This record gives sequence, C-alpha cells and structure tokens, in this order.
Amino acid sequence: MASSFTNLLIKPPTNIHSSTTKLHIFSSHYNNNNNNYKLQSFFPIKPKPITPPSLFITKSSSTTNSPTKTDPNKKQEQEDKVQHIHTVAEFETALREAKDKLVVVEFAARNSKQSSEIYPFMVNLSRTCNDVVFLLVLGDESDEMTEFFKREKIEKVPHFNFYKSMEKIHEEEGIGPDRLMGDVLYYGDSHSGVVQLHNREDVEKLIADHKEDHKLIVLDVGLKHCGPCVKVYPTVLKLSKKMDTAVFARMNGDENDSCMQFLKEMDVVEVPTFLFIRDGEICGRYVGSGKGELIGEILRYQGVRVTY
Repeated sequence: MASSFTNLLIKPPTNIHSSTTKLHIFSSHYNNNNNNYKLQSFFPIKPKPITPPSLFITKSSSTTNSPTKTDPNKKQEQEDKVQHIHTVAEFETALREAKDKLVVVEFAARNSKQSSEIYPFMVNLSRTCNDVVFLLVLGDESDEMTEFFKREKIEKVPHFNFYKSMEKIHEEEGIGPDRLMGDVLYYGDSHSGVVQLHNREDVEKLIADHKEDHKLIVLDVGLKHCGPCVKVYPTVLKLSKKMDTAVFARMNGDENDSCMQFLKEMDVVEVPTFLFIRDGEICGRYVGSGKGELIGEILRYQGVRVTY
C-alpha cells in the first residue's frame, strides 16, 4: 500500500487538474476577491503614518456606571482574559512564557472605533480558547509603546499579529470578528480531529494507519498566509467532528522544505487544494474554498450520489 502511494507521489495521475502557475512563489499575499489563492507577486504598500490616539473603549469600561457587589478585580478576571501589555519587556515575556501556544496580539489605539468594536469579540474568544494567549497593546499609552509600534511597522489599527514559539507566523490588518475567529481556529488548532501533517513521512504514516479501515482521507493543503484557507478551515473542523467515515488532515506547504516538495510532487499550484486519498491512491481533488462544493465533493468520493 505504501509503495503504491509513493509511486503516485512521484508522478500524479494525468487526469488530475493542473495549472501552469509556478510553485516557488510562496511569500505573496492573497487576493480577497477569489475563492482560491493565486501564487502571485506581492507589491509593498506605501506606509501610512500612525495617528496619535486619545481614547480606547472596552466592554468592561461601558459598565462602570452600573453598581455591582462583585469584586472589580475578580469580575475583570472572569470576563477578560486578554493581557494588557504596557512595556516591550512585558511583551517579550508573554511570548516566551506562551512557549508553543498561539499568541494573538491586537495592536490598537484608544481613539480607534474599529479597535474598540473588535476588542469585546477578542475578549469572548479569550474565554473559550484556553490554549491561545491574547494580548492587547495600545500604541498611544506611552512613548515606549509608540516606538514599539514603529519598530513593528504597525501602520493601521486594529492590527493583529500571530506568534508561535516567539516567531511571527501571520498578521492581519483591519479585519472583522469572523476573520479573527477563523484565524484563531486556523493557526491555533492543535487538538481537534484534524490530523496535523508536518512532512511527507507524516502523510505516509497516516495512509498506513488507515490501511485496514479503507477510510477516505481528506487532505487539506494550504499556506500560512492564505485567506481562503483560513476561510474554509472552520468547515473542515466541523466536518471532522461529524463525519466519522472520513479522516481529515491538514498540511501547510510553506511550513518546511519537505512540505514544499510534497506540494510540487502533487502538482498543487493553488490553495486551498483538497486531496482525496483512499487505499494509498489519490482518487480526486477539489481546488477552492466553497463550503458547499467541498462537502459535495467529499460525499461524492464517499460514494454518495450528489445532485446539483
């Protein structure tokens, strides 16, 4: 079984869709207007100056006029697990103590309406995502924080940086609640039913593990900075919990050289690409982030008749 799959990796079937887009351009940004991520060149945007802020409104401050018998410090601990960072030293310590957990940092400003609107949503995420660390940095809080913003090249708020093992793995600017939640799920997922693959050997092992049960393997191939990959991942998570007749796995092609080589051998030129594998052979693929189309393709390769 493993040998047949290895041979398939070297030369994919000729009836599988391919494209002429070159694989080696993986550092580019995505196009929000498309359902899939074209591997295209990125042209830097001219920096914009940071406007000195004056007021930052949080959910907790909006209730200060209402009397309560609850201890304020205890209430804050219950409602808000977002750590407010006041110095660069605190920021570096928080990253270090998080170890391999996902760290989500909101760079905000006190007079930014967008910052104040998305912050309560980040608070809600902090309550439910116990394996993710959330930090808030206000650029107008002190001269040190203003200089920190300049060092981090924060040009517009709200700006979100995502870190793992003290390394920045992703960043977003001006996003809304849905995109923030998608990013947290995509970059913070470490214990769901979706198997995380980090090299070609992991793929071979996954196939060997399901040699006897003949289950369909749905392999989600994406990139770290792929908007459509983030968009469709919550659907992948839900399906992994509901479809016990299929195995769901994920690989980021730009995680390391082994993953990059795997994508090239599989003729993956656009992401997200979903490879459908059964009994050590690729039986099909779906390219795109359409939720309905993805579900339909999975059902089709499961042997369920699908009509559109």
